[in-house]
Amino acid sequence: MTIPSGYRVPAADIEVEEVIKGSRFITRIRNVATVAAAKNWLKTLREQEPTATHHCWAYIVGNPHSTTDLGCSDDGEPAGTAGKPMLNVLQHSHVGDLMAICTRYYGGTKLGTGGLARAYGGGVKLAMEQLTTCEKVVKVRLDATIDYDCGKDFEHLLQGHEGNILATDYGAQVNYQVELPKHQQEELQQQLEVRFGDKIQWKFTK
Repeated sequence: MTIPSGYRVPAADIEVEEVIKGSRFITRIRNVATVAAAKNWLKTLREQEPTATHHCWAYIVGNPHSTTDLGCSDDGEPAGTAGKPMLNVLQHSHVGDLMAICTRYYGGTKLGTGGLARAYGGGVKLAMEQLTTCEKVVKVRLDATIDYDCGKDFEHLLQGHEGNILATDYGAQVNYQVELPKHQQEELQQQLEVRFGDKIQWKFTK
C-alpha cells in the first residue's frame, strides 16, 4: 500500500459550544504542526480560562495515513471518558496536524461515564463537521552536485517532478538545493541514476 505524501489539515480554527445538563462544553480545534505547538496552545488556553473545571484534549500531529504523534488526556475526568473518545473522532476524520481541546465548566449535574464520553466525543464530532481543511504536501530536500554540462538537463528534469530550486552555488561543479513533493522522490532518484550516472552526487533529506 502506497502512503499518500499529502494529507488534509485544518484551514482555520473552529469553536463550538454545547450546554449539557447545565455544564458548558466548549470544543476548539486548530492546526498544530508539532507536538510543541499543541502543548503551547493547551498552556495558553489554561492561562486564559483558569476557572474551567477541565481542559480535556487530543491531537494528531503528522500524516494521518502513516505513523503519527498521537496524544490525549482526560484532565481529571474519569479515565477513558474524554481524551480517548475525542481522539477516536479525530482518527476517523483522516485529517492530520490538528488538536481538539474541550473545555468544561461544570454545571452541578453528573453525567456518568457514558454521558461524559458522548459529550466529549460529540463535541469534537460537531466541530469536525464544521471544520474547513486544505491539502498539505509533504516535501523532501535534495542536495545535488553536478557537472556544468548537465545543469540544464538536470533543471529540466526537476521541472517534470515539481522540483523547486532553493539555491544554486557555482564552484568546480554546480551545487543545487532543491525542494520537491515526497511522492516524486523515488521516480526522480531512478532518473538521476539513469541519466547522469557518476556526473552527479546527490542526497535526499527531510
